[in-house]
Parts: sequence; structure tokens; C-alpha cells
Amino acid sequence: MKQEHVPVLVVGGGYAGLSAALLLAWREVPVMLVERHPGTSVQPKAFGVGPRAVELLRPVPGVEEALTQIWAGIGENMRIAIAKSLSDPAPQMIINDEREEMAFLGDLTPAALIGAPQAEIERVLRVKAEDLGADLRFSTELISLDQDDDGVTAVIRSNGADTLVRADYVVAADGYRSPLREKLGIPTSGKGDLGKTCSIMFDADLTGLVGEREVTLWYLQNEVFTGAIVTGTGVGAHVLGVNYDPDKGESEADFTEERCAELVRVAVGVPDLDVRVLDKTTFAMAHRVADRYREGRVFLAGDAAHTMPPTGGQGGSTALQDGCDIAWRLWLVISGQAGPGFLDTYDAERRPIGDLTADAQLANLGVRMPPAARIGYPEPLEDPLGALLGCRYHSTAILAEPGDDGSLLEDPRVPNGRPGSRAPHVVLDWDGQRISTIDLFGSGFVLLADKQGGQSWVDAGRVVKDRLGLRLTRVLVNEELMDVEGCWRERYGVNGGGAVLVRPDGYVAWRSPHPAPDPVTTLDQVLRRILNR
Repeated sequence: MKQEHVPVLVVGGGYAGLSAALLLAWREVPVMLVERHPGTSVQPKAFGVGPRAVELLRPVPGVEEALTQIWAGIGENMRIAIAKSLSDPAPQMIINDEREEMAFLGDLTPAALIGAPQAEIERVLRVKAEDLGADLRFSTELISLDQDDDGVTAVIRSNGADTLVRADYVVAADGYRSPLREKLGIPTSGKGDLGKTCSIMFDADLTGLVGEREVTLWYLQNEVFTGAIVTGTGVGAHVLGVNYDPDKGESEADFTEERCAELVRVAVGVPDLDVRVLDKTTFAMAHRVADRYREGRVFLAGDAAHTMPPTGGQGGSTALQDGCDIAWRLWLVISGQAGPGFLDTYDAERRPIGDLTADAQLANLGVRMPPAARIGYPEPLEDPLGALLGCRYHSTAILAEPGDDGSLLEDPRVPNGRPGSRAPHVVLDWDGQRISTIDLFGSGFVLLADKQGGQSWVDAGRVVKDRLGLRLTRVLVNEELMDVEGCWRERYGVNGGGAVLVRPDGYVAWRSPHPAPDPVTTLDQVLRRILNR
């Protein structure tokens, strides 16, 4: 049997797996991804990418631009409505103009709003990852996996031939069924299965029923079925999802091509509509979260870690964030910049956010159900924006300040720069070019200090960087990079002589609001604690 070695083996080629492979390859960590399907998604699947996921992806050259071009070729607006059909004369509009409702995000992040189907986004991630040297193997199945104290041994199969792969770590991004999660014995919690959906991709002339260059998600409730239809995704087709209940004797076999076409006619509200069914697939709608994200050298990501209803549209973005997040942590450990114990912070930080997001999606589903059916469902988030850009982390990789309230969400419209929070967006002038503080993050740690009284921190950063063999960028704000709006101190919570340490994921790890008597010793101790050194 052929044998190979790779630092990281990724199992699963969806959002979580592809983003992990991409960000590892970008950081020059050799990575192998195996996916049993022959390629990336055929159906459009999830639509859109949240701003936080874009922030994590945008350091890779060309990714944000490629995603922006997809959206530019599709539409200019996205709407969400509840209706009986596309012909409903009085639909209930949940979002009528996303551009207007989300315009304020421009004050919080430089990341572009991306409206694109998952199938197109996956193709971009795949191409970029392969360009950077990631070894992506489709039509390849994981046969077995065992781990010991020194690594993981896996057997993969492609074209009938088996290969033994020895890896230091494994990212289990193998979907909501997650055979790896089951093999590892990781229990799950949540409301469980909520039913199944048949996803029907079809071609039909919807002229006069849907707007040009406008994507609309319709939640459909009529006498024949409940489900959803997405129009205008730019893939040359539309997608109808029809919910069905196996407990009532319904099955995938019921969805013949003839019945699928008839369901499309009901959804559109045109009985004699000419319909061509292009593809169909089924998936389970569930609320299921893993009780832990780590088992030895294996880390769960994406749907393997948290399966959630699609209501709210954050499942895909959360999976992308998982992949990006585990990638930078593995990079730090594999490169020797962090100790092995640092990897425990992945579960500590990402699992609470996964649970919160899954519950929020479940709550959104409840809102769209008849009142009698909502029993046992959580209440929606008071401020959904907090879950988009205001998530907070708590772990040994965050040195919290005295009095920290331990909150998981905060209002990103009122940035504060405290440890555990996403580093705020501040506009900087770099030799006549406008950039954001967000543009500084991604490739390593960043130490920010003010020109007034901050030189000692920059000098200390140089010493500690060499001492620890750490990738650390030192920035004096208002020297080469000018604070255009004069707000960086306020947003980051520092005075002259203070400093802020930002992690590769753009989260504040530590700050000193005021000068320190011995910056070298202070910074050395801070980084050793954070990095488990």
C-alpha cells in the first residue's frame, strides 16, 4: 500500500474543508483534502457570505475580488419574503432591500457584501487552494482513521486503490452525518432532526414574477407543501426546497421528476408553467451541535460540529469561519510558534459561537412556523447584528481584563477594543491610500501602539519577536499609518503609550491601555501565556 505523510489531513470538501485547506496552503502548511464526491457542489445550496467570513478570507490575494465579481454578475439586491407562491399578490416582506438595510456595515468593516451561491463560492475556494499548492483529492473516500500520541493514521481510497496517510492533525469537515464524529464517539445535543427537504433545481421562464438582477428567498406556505424557493442566483436555474416528513410515510422516492415539476408549478403559482427539472437531492434539516469540537488530534468543523436550520443564512458563513479558524491555530502549532496546548482554544472559542448561531437559526425557523408549533423553540436574538460582527471569545488565548462580563455578544456599532472582541475597523491613510486596520491582520500577530509614547512597545516587539520566533508586525499609528478620523485610541481603548495585541484572526488578545515600566518583559510574558509556551 502506498504511504504518504502530510501535516494536516482535511476530510470533506464543503465550506469548512475548503476554507481550512485554502488558509493552510496560504500559510505554506502542506495539506491534503479528501472528498468522496467527484467535485464541488452542483446545486447552488447556501447563498451569500457574511462579513466576518469575508474578513477571514480576504487576506488571501484575489479571493475577495473573485467573490465580488460573482455577485456583480448576479444582482444588485437581495430580498426575503413569506408567501403562498411567487404569484402571491401580498407577500410578507422580511427584507425588501438588503442594500439599504445593510448599508451601515460600511462603517464597521471594509469587507464586501457577497451574494453568491455556495456552488460558485466553492469553485473559487478550490481554484485558489490548488493554486497555492493544496493537495485536493476528489472522488476519494476515507476508509479508516486511527490516532495515537504522535499523529493520525488514515486509509483513503481512490479509483479502487488504497493509500495510507500519516498526518499530524485531521480536520473533520465531513458534513452533518459526520462518520468521523460518530467514530470518535463525540455526542451531540440539540433538538435533533426537524424533517427532510427535497431540493429541486429547475429551469423555467419566470419573467414578470421575479425582478431582474434581484435575488429573492421565498419562504412558501400553501395547502400543498411548506418550503422555500430561491430565484435569481445567477446559476442559470432556480431552486425549490420542499419539506417532507419521513415519520408520515413520505420518502425521497415520492419525488419523481413529474411530481417535482408539479411542485414547481405550485410554488410559482402558474399551473401550466413549462418546467425542466435539472437536478434533485435531499438533505436533513436538523438542530444538532457537537458536545466537543476536539478529540485528540481531530477537530470538527462546519456541519460536523453544528448542524442548523437554514433560516437566517448563517450556517455556511459559520462553516467558513470554522475552517479559517482552525487553520491559523494549526499553523501556529505546526510552525512552532505556539505550544500544542494552544489547540484547546479552538473548542473553547468556536463551540459557544456555534451553539449560539445554531440556536438563533432554530429560533428563526420557529418564527416562520404556526404559533402552536413553536413550543420548545428559543427566542430570536434581540440584535442579530451582534452575531454577525459582535461575537466574543473566551479562552487561554485571550487575556481578559478585570471585570470582563464574559458575554458572547456585543454591539459592534459601539467598538471598544477589549480582549476577546473583534478588533475594530479604523480608517488609516498609508501614503495616500486608504486602508483599514482590518487589512493589517491575517498573516500573524499585530502589535498596535500610538506614535505618541508607543516607540518602546515597537522596540519590545522586535526583541520578543526574535526571542520567540514569532511572526509579529509592529505598527505605530500616526507615523507611517495615519488615523484619518482620529478615533483609533477611542475604538481600541488605549491612551498615549498604550498598546494592543491582535491575533491573526483579527481578535484582540491583550491590551495595555497605558505605558508599562518594562515593555519587553510584559510582552514576553503575555505572548508566552497566549501561545502556551
